[in-house]
Amino acid sequence: MGIAQYDIVAKGEGWAVQHEGEVGMAYTTKEAAFEAAMGAASLAIREGHEVIVCSPGRQAGNQTALGAEDDRTMRRTSN
Repeated sequence: MGIAQYDIVAKGEGWAVQHEGEVGMAYTTKEAAFEAAMGAASLAIREGHEVIVCSPGRQAGNQTALGAEDDRTMRRTSN
């Protein structure tokens, strides 16, 4: 088995998961893209692959922790 690597990358105003050179659909937050990557990573683990998931820190994209336009707004609307 090989290595399955999932990278969270900025895409337009949002975030996406890059895997094998392909950038998938856009998500509003870095957290949402991360959760999508974890689902794919879980399947790869079941298939016996080594898995790597990489997510940038606050310095990437719009420089907020969750990658949303306003992290405080995201916390209020997600409760």
